[in-house]
This record gives sequence, C-alpha cells and structure tokens, in this order.
Amino acid sequence: MENRIQVTPKGDYVEVISDGEKDYDFACRLWAQVSRVCNENDCFRVLGIANTTRLMSPWDAFDHHKIFVSAGIDERYQIAWVETNPQAVKIVRFIETVLMHQGLNIGIHASVEEARDWLLQGSSVD
Repeated sequence: MENRIQVTPKGDYVEVISDGEKDYDFACRLWAQVSRVCNENDCFRVLGIANTTRLMSPWDAFDHHKIFVSAGIDERYQIAWVETNPQAVKIVRFIETVLMHQGLNIGIHASVEEARDWLLQGSSVD
C-alpha cells in the first residue's frame, strides 16, 4: 500500500485519512498538513482514520510532542483517532499517552462512529 495523507474539512471537524508505512517524517508531513487545514478553516476538531502497514518506532512515537509543537498543534485541538490495524494500536496508544502528558486533548477510539461521537459531544451537530 502506498503512503497516503488526505486532510478534508467536513464542516464541524477536519477528517484525516492516513494509510501506509509510518515514521517520523511521515508524521511531520501529516501533522503540518493537519495544522494548515485546521488554521485555514478555523476548525480544530480532528477525526483521524489510519491504516498503518509498518509500525512507527517507539522513539518516533515518543517524539510526537516535538512534531506537534513544530506543527503548532496545541490545546485548541481536539483529536479523535482510529487505527484500523490492530497490530498498530499499542504504539498509537503510547502516542496518546505522550501527548496527553503534554496537555493535549486526544482520544484513541475503536470505531469511526465512536470517535466522531466523542469529538462532537457537546456541539450543536446532530
């Protein structure tokens, strides 16, 4: 599978589709693009749907806080993430823990529906 990053405004949130092999450089490109689209649309709710084919190293995962700082992703953002590859969930949960310790609002979810519900809770979206 070829690496893919697709970032699309959906009105009340920005949808991110990311497929393929994940590493530090991929994450830098992904989150820079997410930041750009969020800022252009003044929308800081992010729904991410990933299918990882090659796992990121623990060191790259640990450095996600640096990636977020560099991309300008801060406490304004609310990020709901779904990893469809069960083998990648453990490293994604590690990234969640790292980012939560930096004060970011991120949640890893088992399904897109669950993630969307969490992301939009308390909003005026039906």
